[in-house]
Amino acid sequence: MSRGRIALLAVVLAVVGAVWLARGQDPADAFEIELVKRGDIEHNVTAIGTLQPLSYVDVGAQVSGQILALHVQPGDTVEKGQLLAEIDPRVPQATVDAGRAALAGLQAQLQEQEAQYVLASQQHERQQQMQADGSTRTEEVQQAQAALKTAAARVNNLKAQIDQTQSTLQGNEALLGFTKIYAPMSGTVVSIEAKTGQTLNATYQTPTLLRIADLSTMTVWTDVSEADVRHVKPGMQVYFKTLGGDERRWSSRVRQVLPAPPKPEGASATATQMPSSNKVVLYTVLFDVDNSDGELMPQMTAQTSFVVAAARQVLTVPVVALTEVDAKAGKHKVRVLSGDGKVVWHGVTTGVRTRLRAEVLSGLSEGERLITADKAPKPSPWRFQF
Repeated sequence: MSRGRIALLAVVLAVVGAVWLARGQDPADAFEIELVKRGDIEHNVTAIGTLQPLSYVDVGAQVSGQILALHVQPGDTVEKGQLLAEIDPRVPQATVDAGRAALAGLQAQLQEQEAQYVLASQQHERQQQMQADGSTRTEEVQQAQAALKTAAARVNNLKAQIDQTQSTLQGNEALLGFTKIYAPMSGTVVSIEAKTGQTLNATYQTPTLLRIADLSTMTVWTDVSEADVRHVKPGMQVYFKTLGGDERRWSSRVRQVLPAPPKPEGASATATQMPSSNKVVLYTVLFDVDNSDGELMPQMTAQTSFVVAAARQVLTVPVVALTEVDAKAGKHKVRVLSGDGKVVWHGVTTGVRTRLRAEVLSGLSEGERLITADKAPKPSPWRFQF
């Protein structure tokens, strides 16, 4: 390169430098800056739950037979004691009629035996008087005494048979009463699992006809992962939204954390479940919510948030701006750009913290310029070619 070109390059660089210095460089251009401001911060445990009625009952049939009538439909509101269904009563009615007839026959036999007992008692008393007068034989006295005891035994035997027959009859009458099925509670019929004309077999298990639920209060059954369940405690504030697309939010408090995860379907009640290495263990958390307006329905999905900690209108900063000093004590340090363009380190104490932001308890003031990151240097717009 000739001396002339070198001299020209020096002059150009000097001019460019002078222009750059004349324009000046704002120190903030070298950093990502965020003003320290107030806001709400909330540390949540999120989970998915399913809505179920707090109180419900599965109504079943206790007798076998054909369903003659179903008097309700899904969605109907019923009162306690209302007639729900009727089962063919002919077989139970015949059994009751036979029992009543047998009881009547035994009671007639009892009256006969009681008369025989009275007669045997009179004969025994007369034989004793005659024995005292010496006008009868000992053998006849003994026969009268045996006849009295026999009559008494027959009376007692008939009374026992009557008690047994009455007990059987009461059971059969109860079965006859079960042919009419009444609502055990007030509520809403949420499902029906039987049809008119269907034949039920209640010999080995109770067939379920329908389910009645009180929908005024719902319970959210929430699945919480084992990594988060230790943060969830009874009495903790919780809120959820449904998948309906609106912004309504229901609030409540945790009622119960079940101590063991639900048993897999098909597993024995006594079998020991071994944890799987490729499956997340979920625990069930329950909380109740008022549903007096009827907006919530069974089996709805609830997007649930358990509030572990929260702070309102406090100073917050991005977590990326924090440099850890003592994590257990919440001690960190941050870089702040002062008014004269200098970078100053501030020690701060944090409180509530999420994955993205943290509450500042001390060390910063509202409006300060917090450095969150360094900007990559920009390429020079000046290009020279010789």
